[in-house]
Amino acid sequence: MPESKVRPEAAEKKKLRRLEQVVDIQRDKERVGRPGERRWVPPVFLTVLLLGVAWIVVANIAAMSIPFMVVLGNWNILIGIGLIAVAFVLMTLWK
Repeated sequence: MPESKVRPEAAEKKKLRRLEQVVDIQRDKERVGRPGERRWVPPVFLTVLLLGVAWIVVANIAAMSIPFMVVLGNWNILIGIGLIAVAFVLMTLWK
């Protein structure tokens, strides 16, 4: 069966759509093409999280024998919770 004649405008639109698809594919490759960009996030997240938990545990168990923790008093809990909050903010950076 013979093909019908295509209007020039329709052919141009079709070419433009193909070019846009190629450009979109290239943009996706550029975004995905950088592996390991944020490999530092999980180790730092875990370190800061464990540091916050350890701070709270040490403050509750042995604060009286550590001079600077005695001075901080109840601020020790805020420091520990702050470190944990920073860890969760860091986790949002991981892709």
